[in-house]
Amino acid sequence: MTKVPKYWDKAKKYLSKKDRIMFRLIKNYQSPSEIILTSRRDVFFSLCKSIIGQQISVAAANSVFLKFKKKCNGKINAKIVSKLSSSQLKSCGLSRQKVLGIKSLSKVILNKSFNPKLINKMNDEEAIIYLSKLRQIGRWSAEMILLFTYNRSNIWPVQDIGLLRAISKNYKKKYLPPEKFVNLLRKRFSPYCSVATWYLWRSIDPEPIQY
Repeated sequence: MTKVPKYWDKAKKYLSKKDRIMFRLIKNYQSPSEIILTSRRDVFFSLCKSIIGQQISVAAANSVFLKFKKKCNGKINAKIVSKLSSSQLKSCGLSRQKVLGIKSLSKVILNKSFNPKLINKMNDEEAIIYLSKLRQIGRWSAEMILLFTYNRSNIWPVQDIGLLRAISKNYKKKYLPPEKFVNLLRKRFSPYCSVATWYLWRSIDPEPIQY
């Protein structure tokens, strides 16, 4: 894990001034730095975790991921994963589509047709499009990678159920909250939507989210 993003304290002050609900959330969740938005800076690891966690509960995803990690002998990288058979991956509890996604990911990393280093040179939307070309990685997964692995400051994942639930709860809106209101918050929180997202998630989850 790396240190907390440099923009974090500045973002907290900015958001607190911009929005009274955000002021309250930031005050309520004064978390130790080690559990704030930190990053492994390991794109392959994060992409594997993203694929594994799709459409299943957090508890189920954690269980499958631990089995997957064990199959990799604790070292999750493209070279090791590429040597695992489909049946070995399925035995972790992965569906056929997820197995294909993880095997494809290890292949494109090894043959360098996908280059994670290019993402640093892209804006958010360019990076989302680039990541979304990977098998089993859609817009939501790409946004999670930008938020947690690259620590981009202005990610506002409007497809995320947790974020939408948190908006509904904190701003006293029906679920799903109106798209117009969600977009209004995006404008209000920019350029620190990632920090606002983290605090909104935190308000509905007893454990700080990590990826």
